[in-house]
Amino acid sequence: MRLHHSRFRRFHHSLWAIGLIALGLSSGACAQGPETTTPKPRDGRWMDLHNQFVERAKLGHVDLLFLGDSITQGWHENDVWKRFYGPRRAANFGIGGDRTQHVLWRIQNGELDGIAPKVVVLMIGTNNADNASAEDIAKGVTAIVEEVRNRLPKTRILLLAVFPRRDKPPAIQEKLDRVNATIAHLDDGSHVKFLDIGKAFLEPDGSISRDVMPDLLHLSQKGYRRWADAMEPTLWSMLDEPR
Repeated sequence: MRLHHSRFRRFHHSLWAIGLIALGLSSGACAQGPETTTPKPRDGRWMDLHNQFVERAKLGHVDLLFLGDSITQGWHENDVWKRFYGPRRAANFGIGGDRTQHVLWRIQNGELDGIAPKVVVLMIGTNNADNASAEDIAKGVTAIVEEVRNRLPKTRILLLAVFPRRDKPPAIQEKLDRVNATIAHLDDGSHVKFLDIGKAFLEPDGSISRDVMPDLLHLSQKGYRRWADAMEPTLWSMLDEPR
C-alpha cells in the first residue's frame, strides 16, 4: 500500500506541475495582447520610409504631424496639401499598407523623437479590418493614442474616424462603424479630439463617387479637398491660429 500511495503522490505532483506550466503559457499569451496592439515593423521600402521619417524628426520644426496609412501618405505632393498645410510646418508620416501595430512600432522607434507638434492628426485602422475584430482594432488605435500622449504630453491629437469605404463587403464597413463608435470615447475634451468627417466623402444618396475615391478607398485630389475642408474648422481651433 505504501508503494501505491507513493506512486499516486508522484502522479498528482506531475499533474500539478503541468497545470502550472499551462497556466503560465496561457497568462503569457494573454499578457501579449492582440496583434493590433503588438508593435511590429515591416521590411523593404517600408523601413526606408521609416528611417526617412526618423531623420525628418531629428530636424525638428514640425507644428502639424499626420500619422497613418496610404490614405494619409497620399497627401504627398498634393496641391491641396501645399495650399492648406505647406505654410503650417506640417509633416506627413503616412505609409501605405500600415496597420495599427506598424504605426505603433514606428512611433516607439524614433519618429516622434526631436519634435513637439502642436497637433497630431491620426487616422488608422482600415487595413486591420480584414483579419481583426472591431474591438481589437479599437484597442490598436487606443494604444497609438496613449503612446503619442506619453511621448508628447503637450501635443493635442485630432483623432479621425476611419473613413468610409466601398471596396469590401458591407460587413467590413459595419465593422469600421463599430470601431469608430468605440474610439469616439477617446475624446477627453482637452488633449484628444475625435472627429468623424466620413459624410464629407458621401454623395446625397449615401454612395461614394469614383471622382472622390477612384477605387472606393483611396482619395482623389477632389477627395483630399473634401478632407481638408471638413477638418479645417476643428484643426484651426486646435492649432490656436490667429484669424
